[in-house]
Amino acid sequence: MATVLDPAGAPPADERRAARGTRATAPGGRRRHLPPLIAISPFYVLFAVFGTFPVVYSLYLSFQDWDGIGDMRFVGLKQYGWLLQDSVFWHSVLNTFEIWFLSTVPMLFLALVLAFLLHSQVRFTSALRVAYFIPNVTSMVAMTIVFGSVFAQAGLANSLLRAIGLDGIGWLSSEWGIKSSVALMIIWRWIGYNALIFLAGLQAIPTEHFEAARVDGANSWQTLFRVVVPQLRPVILFAAITSTINGLQIFTESQVLFQSGDVGTTGGPGQEGMTIVLYLWQKAFKEHQFGYGAAMGWLLFAIIAVFTIINWRLVSGSDRDDRRPGLAGLLRRKGARDGC
Repeated sequence: MATVLDPAGAPPADERRAARGTRATAPGGRRRHLPPLIAISPFYVLFAVFGTFPVVYSLYLSFQDWDGIGDMRFVGLKQYGWLLQDSVFWHSVLNTFEIWFLSTVPMLFLALVLAFLLHSQVRFTSALRVAYFIPNVTSMVAMTIVFGSVFAQAGLANSLLRAIGLDGIGWLSSEWGIKSSVALMIIWRWIGYNALIFLAGLQAIPTEHFEAARVDGANSWQTLFRVVVPQLRPVILFAAITSTINGLQIFTESQVLFQSGDVGTTGGPGQEGMTIVLYLWQKAFKEHQFGYGAAMGWLLFAIIAVFTIINWRLVSGSDRDDRRPGLAGLLRRKGARDGC
């Protein structure tokens, strides 16, 4: 019997299905991807169980009133309404923003300067890289205890101030002393990590650019801000976003630094060290208001998302302007070529 072709001249559907089955089972077919997929499947299973499920469940929990033992009571959006009227929560938000500004902004600037100096340094480069990264892998709980003794009223910090004729500071008792203490710990922990990130970006810049800057008579600061910073914009964006995410989730520093009979739930005198995550921990795990804590976690997620978008637009905005067609983009590029 003659084979009837499809209108387009292709083989019949039965033959096409048989050909697809042959390709799937033949060597090099789709089955060859099965062993690699099985090999990496444990990661995705663990991530789904310990990552995805808790996130989804916390969203469900934010609409429930639950103490962790009894029955859940659906309250809808009331948790978020109570949260927006909570004065302690807004105080913790303000504290978190102030500590973030005191720590993240100078930390990124100092990390960029350190990376530039390390990039210019020829001797002991490997040793310096290791030294910069050590704070990031050191236990923050142990180092917070050390910093607590340093910032005590009779600690090393005030002893150095008195040695040069200055009065001691209430590092752990005054409003800005508390915020500055936490900010200094954050700077100490993350400055080396971000310096290595910037260093990796610096090493990707062609050496001809640095040589051209030296030939033109540029000093180190001019080279840093006119050559390095414009070409490190993607790296700076990454560091700014990750530092913002970490800076808005401050917990260990405040919880351990002001640990006392209340297990560090107040954030120090006047609650000046109370951060969003510390308040979340207090409500969820100290007062057993798990639904309220879940709602706070999702509101923190929204705050971090907003700040991430702001950082993205601030850091990458000028780069988009340069690529934008039209008169504005042409004028910007012409000014850059003319050195204006």
